[in-house]
Amino acid sequence: MAKPIELGLTLEGEDARRFHEYMERPTYTDDARKLIRFAAHRAQDQRL
Repeated sequence: MAKPIELGLTLEGEDARRFHEYMERPTYTDDARKLIRFAAHRAQDQRL
């Protein structure tokens, strides 16, 4: 059986605080917004 991959990534201190803050209120570039809209439209088209 395959062994699970352990990433070993641990954020501490200021890095952990900033990551948590970002996850609460992420920011997106204009290109990211376009990509999200495109993906949402493609997903909707696939459901029909």
